[in-house]
Amino acid sequence: MPKEFSRSQRMAEQIRRELAELVRDELKDPRVKWVSFTAVKVSRDLSSAVVYFSVLNDEDIEDTTAAMNSATGFLRHELGRRIRSRIVPALKFIHDDSIQRGSSMDALIAKARASDPEPEDE
Repeated sequence: MPKEFSRSQRMAEQIRRELAELVRDELKDPRVKWVSFTAVKVSRDLSSAVVYFSVLNDEDIEDTTAAMNSATGFLRHELGRRIRSRIVPALKFIHDDSIQRGSSMDALIAKARASDPEPEDE
């Protein structure tokens, strides 16, 4: 039997897709470049949503976060038009640093494996 998805999970995925289109097509802020949305967490009552995003260039994180948070009103309004839901969650944008942490862990593992002596064959 397939797993049921809650309404908040379905709403979160819909918000993630719609935000990607809105930022790509309609948001004209020059501070927002190369943004990808990694996850959206919506509260059970659909009143708030935390949107996690990543940026291609690490130097643009602060500017992009400020631009996304300043465009919250516009994005929420457009989401309301596209989703056609009675409740449109309040948006909060947070930079997702899991990609950088994963690559640094990968580098540490590679460094540790390179420094280990080679096992001798018996």
